[in-house]
Amino acid sequence: MSSPSLFADVELAAPVVVFQLTADYNADNADKKINLGVGAYRTDEGEPWVLPVVRSVEAQMAIDPALNHEYLPILGLPSFRELATQLILGKDSRAILENRAGGVQSISGTGALRLAAEFLYRYYNKREKSTPVYVSSPTWGNQTAVFKNAGFTDMRTYRYWDAEDRCLDYKGMLEDMLNAPEYSIFIFHGCAHNPTGVDPTHEQWQGIAKACKERNIFPVLDCAYQGFASGDPDVDAYSARMFVDLGFEVLICQSFAKNFGLYNERVGNLTMVMHDAPTLSRCKSQVELIIRAMYSNPPHHGARVVASTLANPAFKQEWLDNLHTMSSRIKEMRQLLHSKLRAKGTPGNWDHIINQIGMFSFTGLNASQVQYLKKRHIYLLSSGRINMCGLTTSNMEYFVDNVHDAVTNVKDGKL
Repeated sequence: MSSPSLFADVELAAPVVVFQLTADYNADNADKKINLGVGAYRTDEGEPWVLPVVRSVEAQMAIDPALNHEYLPILGLPSFRELATQLILGKDSRAILENRAGGVQSISGTGALRLAAEFLYRYYNKREKSTPVYVSSPTWGNQTAVFKNAGFTDMRTYRYWDAEDRCLDYKGMLEDMLNAPEYSIFIFHGCAHNPTGVDPTHEQWQGIAKACKERNIFPVLDCAYQGFASGDPDVDAYSARMFVDLGFEVLICQSFAKNFGLYNERVGNLTMVMHDAPTLSRCKSQVELIIRAMYSNPPHHGARVVASTLANPAFKQEWLDNLHTMSSRIKEMRQLLHSKLRAKGTPGNWDHIINQIGMFSFTGLNASQVQYLKKRHIYLLSSGRINMCGLTTSNMEYFVDNVHDAVTNVKDGKL
């Protein structure tokens, strides 16, 4: 008889909610069903979309005799790192020209966030080992998990979503920043806030930066949607460029999952901006050691796709056209959802749907209303967040009819 497992006391972890939603959706045999959970772009036919520019670049790569499968440098593909950094900061950024900004290839945006967390835990604010880390309320849940797993124990939230008016709680956000301990770390969403879809205005970003200055707050920018949100990478890079132009040291986490459709290639970049070139060199050398002990080297394929696209004017223009296609479809779905809810007379003010930006919308539906929708084969997070790409011209009517029923019939968690 074998002895008990040494891991017998390991508890079964709860499933990751958003992926469990997809599993539930896939297991549903209903003729009419909608998946609004997972954050991935879908066409109006509800299908994944491989960007045409990606197909073009991959076809060219396939016949390139110079490509091989050798290890990349620990910090990643040099051309990718350079071009990704230019994309977020601007080619003429003073920080780039002064050699105090540089990129580190990562395992998508999540990997960039983890590298940022690991680096900050080891080297930031040696005055105080238990530096508070603030995330927005609400936020993308993985931010908290990543920083906790890196060793941070004092995780806090700052106000962001005004549930009553369904907009940014700017006043509450600033109050929380100004009341934060000096040298706290704040994680901001660079654009297209996940899950709310609500972004600060340019003027509000300036106020946020002023509060950071006053409290010596260190900003970490999570930029998962550059170009995907508005259709213009320069527009979506405003917050990152503002912090750099104002003289901040900052870590910027980039993802190329959404804006290149490279979800499973896990392409990301950690842009590090420091006060001077020697500091940047030292910091990158320490990140290199972190990577060496974590996964040694990043993958090649997706980084080459991005670098080849951004380096070639024709490919880059095609990519910009692809971005416009994706962002335009999202905006069209917002307009259509808003107009149909109003035409149906669904109770409430739904203007927030068209005032939000990017892939996600915080609808304002409560958990009981979400459960009501799930019984009608519509899958979304209990927070009421939906992926706008999951809505199409063919399923919009079904969604609106059921949202109307949910809002009308489910009050305070009861039918």
